[in-house]
Amino acid sequence: MEGVAVGDLFDRATAETYASWFRALADATRVQIVEYLARQARPMSVGEIVAAVGLAQSTVSQHLKILTEVRFVLVEPVGTARHYRINDACVGCFPSAADVVMGRPAPTPVAAC
Repeated sequence: MEGVAVGDLFDRATAETYASWFRALADATRVQIVEYLARQARPMSVGEIVAAVGLAQSTVSQHLKILTEVRFVLVEPVGTARHYRINDACVGCFPSAADVVMGRPAPTPVAAC
């Protein structure tokens, strides 16, 4: 079996970006939140998300913080509240990241996310 040449690896910044995405989705609740926001296709209050996932507001807020840090979820101020929505561009890139990590060609460049 031949080794992989260093030139065949993607750059460190891309690897770190992909790793942050995988870490963000390494929790079942965060996967549920992303899926729920994607299906709703509109900005939602924390209260609406709490009602959907059935967890405490503080727990949901912590998960949303992690998801916003990697930009799977975007936050919009609405008066004194914050509404969260899925970042279609970033979530659209995620399957490509999984493909690249598994050795398949990526149809979307990471820079678009």
